[in-house]
Amino acid sequence: MATCPQGHPSGADDYCDVCGTQMAGTPQPHPQPQPSSQPQPQSQAQAHAQPPAGAESCPICQTPRAGQFCEVCGHDYSGAAPVQVPVTGAQWEAVTAADRTYYEKVIAEGGPDADAVAFPPYCPERSFALHGEQVRIGRRSRARNLAPEIDLTGPPEDPGVSHLHAVLLSQPDGSWLVVDPGSSNGTQVNGRPLKVNVPVRVGPGDRIHLGAWTVIIIREGTP
Repeated sequence: MATCPQGHPSGADDYCDVCGTQMAGTPQPHPQPQPSSQPQPQSQAQAHAQPPAGAESCPICQTPRAGQFCEVCGHDYSGAAPVQVPVTGAQWEAVTAADRTYYEKVIAEGGPDADAVAFPPYCPERSFALHGEQVRIGRRSRARNLAPEIDLTGPPEDPGVSHLHAVLLSQPDGSWLVVDPGSSNGTQVNGRPLKVNVPVRVGPGDRIHLGAWTVIIIREGTP
């Protein structure tokens, strides 16, 4: 049994069991190193993240410059103003009407039942806004559960228009295509007949003829 400096017998060899005095010969704890005032070397990742002395950095996010545009925030070092993409508020529309010239051409060509088809004495223009993925053109049919977006049922009703005569298809760039899925009397765009299931691009000013006297004019309307 060890004896402490005060003369007490102690069963512990570090501090006296009786008075708590530190036993002789107990190793002293090593002092903790104090933070050095000298700068510590940077890791490779830290050195890479900071620009070299004199290198230009982004004034917005402080990222080192690697080109004309900042890789993080997109800042333009040239100082050029961002390009503004013009946004048009126009909306395309399809205007339906009766075309006397087209009617006379159809009659002259002697189409089916041409003698029985009369040109309507009055046919007001009707406008249909073009929106969505597709716009169907034709005459509604309860039996087929068909209600086309451009309904030419009338009055007056063009007997040469099929229930599903043509379809306008929207494109990602905002333009439209027209396709004839196989109508009875065909479809023309600016006087040229469409081939079945072959889409043709249309735009403002184009004229789509179908039936015995119907014309659909594509226009750029107001929002």
